[in-house]
Amino acid sequence: MSTVTEAITKRSSTRGYTNEPLTKEELDLIIEAGLKAPTGANKQELHFSVLQGDHPILKELEDAKNAMRGLKDVPHNFYYEAPTIIFISADKEYRWSEIDAGIAVENMALTAEELGLGNLIIGCVFDVMRGEDRAKYEAAMKFPKGYEYEIAIAVGHKAVEKVPHTYNADAQVTYIS
Repeated sequence: MSTVTEAITKRSSTRGYTNEPLTKEELDLIIEAGLKAPTGANKQELHFSVLQGDHPILKELEDAKNAMRGLKDVPHNFYYEAPTIIFISADKEYRWSEIDAGIAVENMALTAEELGLGNLIIGCVFDVMRGEDRAKYEAAMKFPKGYEYEIAIAVGHKAVEKVPHTYNADAQVTYIS
């Protein structure tokens, strides 16, 4: 198997991290993987905002998410205490931004796995990031003008292990001839 195939096979959503921060080299490789992702018409409209897990805006975002969902006493925040969270924003006028962001975040997740790091692709804050306080979050995360949240990824050293999900190829794949 190739390194990519191994990473795809081994990767799972990590929901527990150590306090050990990423090295500059690890973070640079993960960001580079996102930057190298293909984009529609090679527009390269994605922007990456890197926050450390103790950034105060993340607590505000967590509280807003929980309030929106009517949740109380949640045992973990939405990024499971990962030391680094990367928010991907994109040109809100570009038709393919959602797809481009999805491709980029998968590149980043597989690179993190290859480096032996845990990661969690995050969509659960979408409603808050696109809600009435969106301007506050966009400013805090320094999104470029005209950009909006697409997806995020938490990355860090694994404190827990999880078996990758199973699938049923017979039910999920149809070959058409």
